[in-house]
Amino acid sequence: MVWVKICGVTSVADAALARDAGADAIGLNFVPSSPRALDVELGRRIRDAVGGSLEVVAVVADCEHERLLELRAALAPDWLQLHGSETTDALSRLLPGAYKVIHVRDPADVASADGFAGDRLLVDAKVPGHLGGTGQAFDYSLVRELAQRRSLILAGGLNPATVAAAVQLVKPFGVDVASGVEVAGQPRHKDPEKVRGFVEQAKRAS
Repeated sequence: MVWVKICGVTSVADAALARDAGADAIGLNFVPSSPRALDVELGRRIRDAVGGSLEVVAVVADCEHERLLELRAALAPDWLQLHGSETTDALSRLLPGAYKVIHVRDPADVASADGFAGDRLLVDAKVPGHLGGTGQAFDYSLVRELAQRRSLILAGGLNPATVAAAVQLVKPFGVDVASGVEVAGQPRHKDPEKVRGFVEQAKRAS
């Protein structure tokens, strides 16, 4: 059954919502430019509240290696999700327990994925000026073959109405959603009905 991650969680209440809805993981965002960004103290409180009942993923972008080691020590996340322009070497130094995000617009972007080690890989829409969380989709058929070779996590434009078709098309290891399950116009707050609907539709489709 497909692995489901609710990303951009900013409160203990929304983390518990994701857990109770049947999600497999939550994402905590530590990218300062993101509207969903957290400080480590709040991240630790969320981690302490739900850690062990689902995976906790720390979302980062273009951080120095030492800073990532400090975050690991302070937060003890299950995974680091490298969402910036990190090199293959930067990822390799963090394995296991880390994976790279590939921003996809065309086949050349997909081809770059093979340069990154590790089993898991997340693909998201390539939107100039944005690292993610835009709610924009891309041509999911571009990554169908990649999903047969890697534990692919699909993101970009997913919501309760679109996730089932995307899962059936790509057959990914997992799906990842942030803006698609938020209260309209409130990127720091999850909509309980949307979260439950997303998890239900994703799991049913797989």
